[in-house]
Amino acid sequence: MPTNTLAFPTPASLGSLDHYIQAVNRFPLLSAEQETELGRRLQRDNDLEAARSLVLSHLRLVVAVSRNYLGYGLPQADLIQEGNIGLMKAVRRFDPERGVRLVSFALHWIRAEIHEHILRNWRLVKIATTKAQRKLFFNLRSMKPKLGPLTRTEAHGIAKALGVKPEEVFEMETRLSGQDVAIDPPAGDDGETMTPSAYLTDSDAEPVQILEREETARNRSAGLKSALSRLDSRSRDIIEARWLREDDPATLQDLADQYGVSAERIRQIESKALKTMRGEMASL
Repeated sequence: MPTNTLAFPTPASLGSLDHYIQAVNRFPLLSAEQETELGRRLQRDNDLEAARSLVLSHLRLVVAVSRNYLGYGLPQADLIQEGNIGLMKAVRRFDPERGVRLVSFALHWIRAEIHEHILRNWRLVKIATTKAQRKLFFNLRSMKPKLGPLTRTEAHGIAKALGVKPEEVFEMETRLSGQDVAIDPPAGDDGETMTPSAYLTDSDAEPVQILEREETARNRSAGLKSALSRLDSRSRDIIEARWLREDDPATLQDLADQYGVSAERIRQIESKALKTMRGEMASL
């Protein structure tokens, strides 16, 4: 889905970030019915005009998500443009037959692109190459009990919670402290000041925390495993391919081709399986 084909506005094209935000807030939101119809047109006919409508109606979501990352010192316009890439990826992968609104599906892709942009461009995160180190990078500041240096006891507690070594906690604290600024700095020569306390992200909205909670709930839920065990092998395979595959979930047509039946038959099997699973999980 090339950006030059969709030709939607960017902060640079409108001259300023404020103008861009005003512009994207004027794009109308879509109803569930409109969203489903546009998704079907894109999936069935590769209709780029439908894709354009889906993207434009969700640009304000990218702006909202980008505000949660301003505390890392990168321009919001850059965060927005990276988030827009994630939004376009989500639109391309959106399956309107799953009964899930695009906003829910797109959040993961938007956050993932912004997350990667921060890790690529912030000079202090060269060591943040593993999943545990990334968790440490994005959570250390919010987990520190006070503004001063960490004590050994505090570092051990953070290390245990995030699955890293205490030495890595101290090293990351040293690296992060090089970027520290005052929460309420004095005004500059022009009388203006930036106040980090006004825009630093809420710790509950840290991207790694959100993704970890979702991953844990999805993959380790005893209720989900029990519900899946009640299904026959074909139904279980369909549910796993449609709902539990992290990358590139299967479409109805993919599974129809695999099992030699119609897409409508796959939808019926999926619907019956989900009903069975809801009943099983409700009884736990």
